[in-house]
Amino acid sequence: MTRLTDPDRLDRIRARATAEGMFLQEAAALEVEDRLNEVNRTFTSPAVVTGFPEVWSRVFPDARIVPDTDTLDLTPGAHDLVIHGLTLHWANDPVGQIIQCHRALKPDGFFLGVMFGGQTLAELRAVMAEVEVARTGGLSPRVLPMGEIRDLGALLQRAGFALPAADSAPRTVTYRDAFALLHDLRAMGEGNAMTNRAGFTPRTYFAEVAARYADSFPAEQSRIAATFEMIFLAGWAPHASQQKPLRPGSAAARLAEALGTDETKLPREP
Repeated sequence: MTRLTDPDRLDRIRARATAEGMFLQEAAALEVEDRLNEVNRTFTSPAVVTGFPEVWSRVFPDARIVPDTDTLDLTPGAHDLVIHGLTLHWANDPVGQIIQCHRALKPDGFFLGVMFGGQTLAELRAVMAEVEVARTGGLSPRVLPMGEIRDLGALLQRAGFALPAADSAPRTVTYRDAFALLHDLRAMGEGNAMTNRAGFTPRTYFAEVAARYADSFPAEQSRIAATFEMIFLAGWAPHASQQKPLRPGSAAARLAEALGTDETKLPREP
């Protein structure tokens, strides 16, 4: 089966990333730190899965840094916290990655992942599709497909996490033009690493993309707007002390009493 991501090309793209391009990685790491501060728990054996160790090790200096390869270098049951740091969108098997993180947790350990979601680069996708259809009548894979929050949240349940939760944090970044956006994506280490990526593209194509982008998605001061959606996934390794849903019929009071209303019985079917 053909894999979505070419890992060798992804490594080369990341090797060309720059410190200036790490602002979204840094923002994600700081947001994860803030969210962990809201959890009433002290973690003593954390691990971070990431393709950008310099960024995440600065924010989590006591964590074990693990490359985001297909098989994660995580010891089963060794950690009370596993963070997947803004690289899960490139995984060929995201469910497998989350399952491996789950296995690495001790009972009642916490998983917190962040990844780019489906609204990321929505403007660029739309403009590229319009230009390519107009020029060739078809579409080529140019921007990585990314999951929607409902589907991504379901991955936590499939992986066996208790109390799963998912939420979205979109942000808008403005650029001088589409060429500046594409330059920034390379600086982020987020270039096209898909296995079935488009081949050679003439510069006239990108010039047309830039012109259409400026017309369709303008921002203040003659700039353009680009959306980056971060989706956060959280769940706990099951443990007997955790909250569990009540069994059907086990409520101590009627719903009508709780709402302060009268209960009306429906007639039975004849």
